[in-house]
Amino acid sequence: MTKNHQDLFRSTRKDWASPFFTGLMAFATAIILAFAAVILSNILWQGWEAFSWRFITSRADQNMFDSQQAGVLQMIAGTSARVVLMTIFVMPIGVITAIYLTEYARKDSLLTNLIQSAVNNLAGVPSIVFGLFGLGFFVNFIGGNLDLILRPEQAAPYWRNPALIWASLTLAVMTLPVVIVSTEEALKAIPPGLREASMALGATRLETVIRIVIPQALPGIMTGGVLAVGRAAGEVAPILFTGAAYYMSGYPSHLTDQFMDLGYHIFILSTQSPDIEGTRSILYATVITLLLLTFTLNLLTILMRARIRTKLRTFH
Repeated sequence: MTKNHQDLFRSTRKDWASPFFTGLMAFATAIILAFAAVILSNILWQGWEAFSWRFITSRADQNMFDSQQAGVLQMIAGTSARVVLMTIFVMPIGVITAIYLTEYARKDSLLTNLIQSAVNNLAGVPSIVFGLFGLGFFVNFIGGNLDLILRPEQAAPYWRNPALIWASLTLAVMTLPVVIVSTEEALKAIPPGLREASMALGATRLETVIRIVIPQALPGIMTGGVLAVGRAAGEVAPILFTGAAYYMSGYPSHLTDQFMDLGYHIFILSTQSPDIEGTRSILYATVITLLLLTFTLNLLTILMRARIRTKLRTFH
């Protein structure tokens, strides 16, 4: 058989593997979407009765288990505050760390390997461990020392209390690996030729990173922010000991204030309600509110990322 006949035989032979695995992946995707649809449908069905504009714009009363008086405005404010503050804390540290690992660090150095190992290990730590870490390090150690330095004559602790700043810092530590890894991938996707051309024209490495690499990688960096916000918005364990309050009549106005939280409120409704059946609709309505708040925060970040991409395309 000649070479031309062999090529013709290969081209006419049916490829059964590609359609099979394509169908398998489509089936797996359909199962995932079906599970998500069932979960969302159940949440909407159970909570739609109590979910209303009054519910999300009313302040929580001390009798938060009463379906006629229940409101979640303080929880929305507290959840939004801790997520925004967490983003402010985690993004600069995560981006700077990723830039160092990608642009400056030697790939075979011991320090680089230690940092990479620490990032990988942090990504697998349970969230409750971060909560205990935040209580021991931020609240007791940092807060206790701040009281000794700034308020030596005051007996009552001020900084050594659960507070918004400690909860946000704990969440920042928890989401740090997500930001570092996503930023690293975004920086590695930038063609090396852009860096080489910039430095060939006389720019320093720092100028190249600031003016060429970071603007090109900014959409990917924003993706890390989206992932961090999505993970932190629904977390309860890290804030359980570091800032969440069972009930507050007002809103957090200082970094040292405690706050009410949607996720923690869901935990309270599901474990401490005197009438589980009677408050079931409030529980699911709070879940709907948390989902909507998470989607809204993610949507704002996605819109910012899309706007940055549009500006980059216009610039080029």
